Amino acid sequence: MKTKSTWTEKMKFEAQSRDFKIQMDAKSPMGSDSAMTPKELLLLAVSGCTGMDVVALLKKFKQPFETFAVEAEGELTEGKAPSIFKEIILTFKITGNVEAAKAIEAVQLSQTKYCGVSAMVAASVPIHYTVEINDKKVGTGQAKFS
Repeated sequence: MKTKSTWTEKMKFEAQSRDFKIQMDAKSPMGSDSAMTPKELLLLAVSGCTGMDVVALLKKFKQPFETFAVEAEGELTEGKAPSIFKEIILTFKITGNVEAAKAIEAVQLSQTKYCGVSAMVAASVPIHYTVEINDKKVGTGQAKFS
């Protein structure tokens, strides 16, 4: 795997991996706030990786979900540099006729065995999660990789 981030102006970068490109920027006043920040992209990487695992597992478990989303929130430390996440909170939001036990199992498997991005990040910052089905909380947990 290889990527490249090229400075374009102020604090803006164009990042490329394979044939795909995205923009990154810093918030004002350092940057123009014209694109996501690297830390926002890290949260997206965590939510995207675990989301793909959970969707694959729900399909394997023959769970008829209608919609699926992962919200990720990270609170940053304050004070001396570097500013890092204190913790990451994931909320898995599922709608449809899905068994709570199967949804929880899918998330637990992702957050203990399959999600490589979560495994790397959880080594330095705790990742907590909540599972919701049809707007009802059915489970909680923490990423724990051995």
